Amino acid sequence: MNEIFSVAQLNRFVNELIVSNPQLASVRVRGEISGYKKYPSGHSYFQLKDKDSQVSCVMFRGNSGSLSFVPADGINVIATAKASLYEQEGRFQLVIYGMEQDGVGDLFKQFELLKIKLRDQGLFDQEHKRAIPFIPKRIGVISSPQGAVIRDIINILSRRFPGFDLLLFPSSVQGPSAATEIFSGIKWFNENHAVDVIILARGGGSIEDLWCFNDELLARTIYASAIPVISAVGHETDFTIADFVADLRAPTPSAAAELVLPNKAELMRKRTENRSALFSSAKHFIDIHRSELKAFSVQRAVMVPKGRVESEYQRMDAFSKRLYNSVNSKLINATGICNIMKEKLSALNPLNVLSRGYAIVSDELSKNINSVHQLEPNQVVSVRLSDGTFKAITSQIEAGG
Repeated sequence: MNEIFSVAQLNRFVNELIVSNPQLASVRVRGEISGYKKYPSGHSYFQLKDKDSQVSCVMFRGNSGSLSFVPADGINVIATAKASLYEQEGRFQLVIYGMEQDGVGDLFKQFELLKIKLRDQGLFDQEHKRAIPFIPKRIGVISSPQGAVIRDIINILSRRFPGFDLLLFPSSVQGPSAATEIFSGIKWFNENHAVDVIILARGGGSIEDLWCFNDELLARTIYASAIPVISAVGHETDFTIADFVADLRAPTPSAAAELVLPNKAELMRKRTENRSALFSSAKHFIDIHRSELKAFSVQRAVMVPKGRVESEYQRMDAFSKRLYNSVNSKLINATGICNIMKEKLSALNPLNVLSRGYAIVSDELSKNINSVHQLEPNQVVSVRLSDGTFKAITSQIEAGG
């Protein structure tokens, strides 16, 4: 073979071979995340490693939103990806479009089994969900009376809807008796028709801390409640069985307080409805065409241009970093020049001369007097010093130095 390639031509040729290979279009790789960094563009760069080797990875912004966890160094994952070559550096890499945590524990397995069981029995069905009252007359909260959660809810409701009515049912939110106390609160609110909506509230924690919200009896009590239930348990990335059964899931207790009462009500309600309708329509469309798109997406005519676009994404991230460093350096230089000019201007300020014992003399028309020949006996003059002015009358005029 006598043809001579440039480096860029060779890298492009190799990349096209990789991305057009159907076997490399979708691979699953197990490894540990290392060197994880997320750029302002939303794209993430890291390595997957095991005890013998490592591979460079990139996850573009559009794929990050589907993750059920927050990636970080040291987390073991199973990544779904396609292989490619970053042509500018000649580096083999994986373009990640799906990722899950590896090695889940026994509690998580129990959680998944109960989730499947209740889902198959219809407890998660959307048609069973009750609408949250637009402006509830009284809000019921089941939570610990101590701690920051109930204070945060009250503070946010006070800011968004002064004059609200809230009734707290005190309950443990962790430990062996917590599930029983929580569903007792739901039953009490229902039996006494005490509130229009119920919020289950607890701060974040481990899967063990939140385990009472994965109780089957509690799930069935939420499902049977005639009063709409909002589940506000943990942080945004925490999910419990109560979240799936409840009529509305809030990512945090503070968010539940913002959802239960309106702020700029009609606009916010319409926006939420439109967003939900658009999501359902898009999901339906995607489900119908998913198989066709998946088959088409691995064809060479699609993979090669897509790889080029993703390569440009990475080059754009590198350029933005260099641009930031350049602008920052010029800003530092400009600041130094500005400080020098400031010192020079200060030295030329006439008021600084006055502070050394000199004065400015002017007549009643505010015209500066530079010579004794401009003065007459008994003339009123104004004398300006560094810290003020005073009037004086000439009594004796003498020429000369």
